[in-house]
Amino acid sequence: MGFLILVIVVGTGGYVVLGLDLLDAIYQTVITISTVGYREIGEVAEDYQVFTVFLILFGTGTSLYTLGVLIETMFEGRLDDQFRRRRMQRRIDRLQGHVVLCGYGQVGRAIEDELLKAGEAVVAIDSQEPVYRRFPEGHRMVLGDATEDSILLQAGLDRAKTLVVALDSDVDNLFIALTARALNSDLFIVARANESATIPKLRRAGANRVVNPQQIGGARMAALVSHPEVAEFLDVVMHDGEFEIRLTEVLVTDGSGFANCTLADCAIRTRTGVTVLSVQRGNDFITNPPGLFVFLPGDRLISLGTEEQLAALRVQAREL
Repeated sequence: MGFLILVIVVGTGGYVVLGLDLLDAIYQTVITISTVGYREIGEVAEDYQVFTVFLILFGTGTSLYTLGVLIETMFEGRLDDQFRRRRMQRRIDRLQGHVVLCGYGQVGRAIEDELLKAGEAVVAIDSQEPVYRRFPEGHRMVLGDATEDSILLQAGLDRAKTLVVALDSDVDNLFIALTARALNSDLFIVARANESATIPKLRRAGANRVVNPQQIGGARMAALVSHPEVAEFLDVVMHDGEFEIRLTEVLVTDGSGFANCTLADCAIRTRTGVTVLSVQRGNDFITNPPGLFVFLPGDRLISLGTEEQLAALRVQAREL
């Protein structure tokens, strides 16, 4: 379209220089490049003929190519695809504090389902166009190679709070984690490792958490064999949206009523009905904390309770 407009402008300008008025110049340019073949307007001198020959050679090809592309676009649905991509990109550009998910295979789709259930905004990245075309309407996806900085930024990585790297290739996962840490130093990165030897490398590359799906799957199957009821209960608590009890984490912030307060003095169980199962402090977990345990800002309370009870706990911990 840009070249076609350029040809029309140059052709119109050329005919104006050759003595035609503006409307006649536009008319003569259009009938020339469209190969309509009407009569020439104005005096057909030698310079007029030479200019027309060059306009036919360059302009006719441009106009026919543009027409062919437009027809192909409309018939193959590319126009709708372009509009879809633009709408999706505008939705992505408005996000802040979202989750970027690299890889939309079986693992990636399962991750997205759980994140959406938890109320998170997710932007997926995948390089396979068939995957992009089958992507559910209303979801957010960027088509491209997640190892490229421009694609990560297109997904809003600089504004995201979390990156989940779930590609099949450990090399790509390692490279993306390293790149993402450089682009956003505050990012929380969860990476997939298909080989145990890759886990320490991913951590050195900047991943906060590393998951080996095969190892997790094996442990889960073993738990169903040795402790089937316990394993099933935990699975229901974490993933069943209809179950009343929830297991979640609550952050103790600066200025919180829980900060520098013992578990007994906070009386969390009495005030909210929530049971604190464990406290995460840094990379350590203190399970079944005693009554004299002192909460500090930055502690995360792994708590069990109903949605209403957990909401009350978040209010008192100043998370909301």
